[in-house]
Amino acid sequence: MTINEKQDQIIEEFSAFDDWMDKYSFLIELGNELNVLEEQHRTDQNLIDGCQSKVWLHAELKDGKIEIQGDSDAIIVKGIVALLLRVLSGHTPDEILNTELYFIDKIGLKEHLSPTRSNGLVAMVKQIRAYALAFKVKQG
Repeated sequence: MTINEKQDQIIEEFSAFDDWMDKYSFLIELGNELNVLEEQHRTDQNLIDGCQSKVWLHAELKDGKIEIQGDSDAIIVKGIVALLLRVLSGHTPDEILNTELYFIDKIGLKEHLSPTRSNGLVAMVKQIRAYALAFKVKQG
């Protein structure tokens, strides 16, 4: 499944909910389903700057694709991490670098987050793109 197909799937899932309390509940549910980030990856190096809560993102290149793991100590943020990983993990550095993440605006996420959470979301996306760029350079 392409990144855009995954984004469209998320937009469709969120469109099933009429109000934001239901969407927040869905986000929390997604966060609860997130695989536990191993303790060895909960390092300062994997901590995202610019997030009000603690967010860790760890990435590895496997068979030319970036596998991303993440976690947060805040339940809604953990759901946002789950969405980002669902869309971007398992893709090549080029796919990640050349994709516009339109699902964030389409599901209304940015406008329903506090400014600090919104900044944190931007910081997470920046970090994932930085991983992609680093792996692309490494691949040559």
